Amino acid sequence: MGAEQAVEVGIVALVGVLLVVAAAAGFGPRIRVPAPLILVVVGIVLSLFSPLPDVVIPPELILTGVLPPLLYASSVSVPTMDLRREFGAVSVLSVVLVIVSALLLGLLFAVLIPGLPYALGVALGAVISPTDAVATSIVKQAKVSHRVTAILEGESLLNDASALVLLRAAIAGAASLSFLQVAGSFLYSLVVAIVLGILVGRVTTLIRGRITDPTVNTVLSFTVPFLAALPAELLQASGLVAAVAAGLTVGRRAPRELPAEHRRSDRETWSTVSLVLEGAIFLAMGLELSRLVAANGGVANGLRALGIALAALVGVLAVRTLFVSPLLLWLHRRAEHGAGMRIRLEQVQQAIADGRPIGEALAASRPENERARAPRRRARTRQQRPGDSERFSKRLRQVLGDIDYLAGSPLGPREGAVVVWAGMRGAVTVAAAQTIVVPDGVPAEVGDLLVLVAFGVAAISLLLQGGTLNLLIRVLRPRADDPAAEQEEQEKIARLIRETGDAVPQREGEPAQAWALRRVAATRAALLDARDEGVFSSDVLGRALDAVDATEIAIDARSTTSG
Repeated sequence: MGAEQAVEVGIVALVGVLLVVAAAAGFGPRIRVPAPLILVVVGIVLSLFSPLPDVVIPPELILTGVLPPLLYASSVSVPTMDLRREFGAVSVLSVVLVIVSALLLGLLFAVLIPGLPYALGVALGAVISPTDAVATSIVKQAKVSHRVTAILEGESLLNDASALVLLRAAIAGAASLSFLQVAGSFLYSLVVAIVLGILVGRVTTLIRGRITDPTVNTVLSFTVPFLAALPAELLQASGLVAAVAAGLTVGRRAPRELPAEHRRSDRETWSTVSLVLEGAIFLAMGLELSRLVAANGGVANGLRALGIALAALVGVLAVRTLFVSPLLLWLHRRAEHGAGMRIRLEQVQQAIADGRPIGEALAASRPENERARAPRRRARTRQQRPGDSERFSKRLRQVLGDIDYLAGSPLGPREGAVVVWAGMRGAVTVAAAQTIVVPDGVPAEVGDLLVLVAFGVAAISLLLQGGTLNLLIRVLRPRADDPAAEQEEQEKIARLIRETGDAVPQREGEPAQAWALRRVAATRAALLDARDEGVFSSDVLGRALDAVDATEIAIDARSTTSG
């Protein structure tokens, strides 16, 4: 095939991928089947029953070229308020659960695959353990509470780091694993990646805030995930965590630093990019099946790999269940403790509002028996600095908002079952498995078997769990968000917007459009302050901010037209 024909074939293939992705995205909702499932099935069918050549996708392309922008796009839209509130649960699921699952799966694989070193079993367990951030798009379409979605989304954004670090350590260990080495490598990878991601997010947002053309601004946004991920990888840190940290930083700072038109352009363009990249990943995942089966010696060995994959999936779900159950108990006790503290915190808040010093307000809120038992100490004379009361009051409002959040959306066994079943694996598992290096002394075909097992786990997980998730939700009927509470929040936000706008007077001689823009800016600032304090739910607040952005864009458009 000549160069010109190769280019033509490549263009035809690209057009075909775009058409299939668009068809799955448009047709899926009509038959109530998530688009990722359709794409995986289409890819498998084409791989097995069409004359298309075998598809070979370099794993580095997915891990370095596709995942950073996808995770960045997801993290930009994740409310940092929700991630902060669920950080304890997310940390357990994305770090501890991944490590424990990988170690236990390593034992399982060492038994099921004769001659497989334990280190390679742990390496395969590491790539199977994390849930896939792309696969969580299936969860978002299901009718579950916002809190369940927040936990799953936060877990899938952060657990790739622990999995890939453990994968590197297992490969390097060859025969044994050192806990201290794994812990040190993980901490280094995490800290360096977070610092780089935050730095890149802050600097790029600052630069983009000075650019007037929204199209140029959006083009620059495409570089942000790679500016964070590539240096992190060069420093042996996690590029994926760096991309996530950059996305969270940009998502938090952009509403204050970027014009509404720029953010709308970003949102629309990144939505399209995410749709194409996600769809291409799932389609390519299915297209790889024929090559993987051939590399393993045909259908017989393929069925063996399928059996091992089923056992691994049962194992990983069992371990996940054992972790989620005590996690829910801890979250329940945390909510009860917060509810018990609420009256005392409100007393402190009222005392500070009345002008009492922070220390005096805290002491006065203690029960009589605690004050009687407290040892007598010489009073400290540190003078309260200006602004301390306001900062402390803001923190109190944030804590009270967290208490209301936990109390308003409790997680019980039904929600726990959804959290367990919704933890799907995806294309990241297949891509990471292809980076496993088989050491000397281990047959080369073992490496092909490991990749096929990883593919089997990911494919079965997506088709089985993703295909039955809505049915499980209909049977279990877990708690969903309360429409009445949402309506009440909308009314409070509408009142806040009205009062904030009324508090901005029109200056003498000021044009009406300039006054309207100042009112919009004041309203956005008030809503963002409410976001930082956790006063309202992120969904309702996000819709209010979108409406404020639309108002600003409309005012700017009228100003441009009249000018």
